[in-house]
Amino acid sequence: MLKYLDMPRPLEYIRSIRLEMKQVKWPSHQTALKMTILVIITSLAVAFYSGGLDYLFTTMLAKALNR
Repeated sequence: MLKYLDMPRPLEYIRSIRLEMKQVKWPSHQTALKMTILVIITSLAVAFYSGGLDYLFTTMLAKALNR
């Protein structure tokens, strides 16, 4: 309850957010594109790695259980 009373008024809060967003140093289009591609490649690598481990462990378990 006390935290609610300490909050700024909604318009003041929105103004402060806008001011803060103006101070952010946004990446260039080229940097954002490079980072996006890096994230996609990394995600695919992790997916293939974990998928490979899953397949390996599934195969090993099936052989261990003679199925």
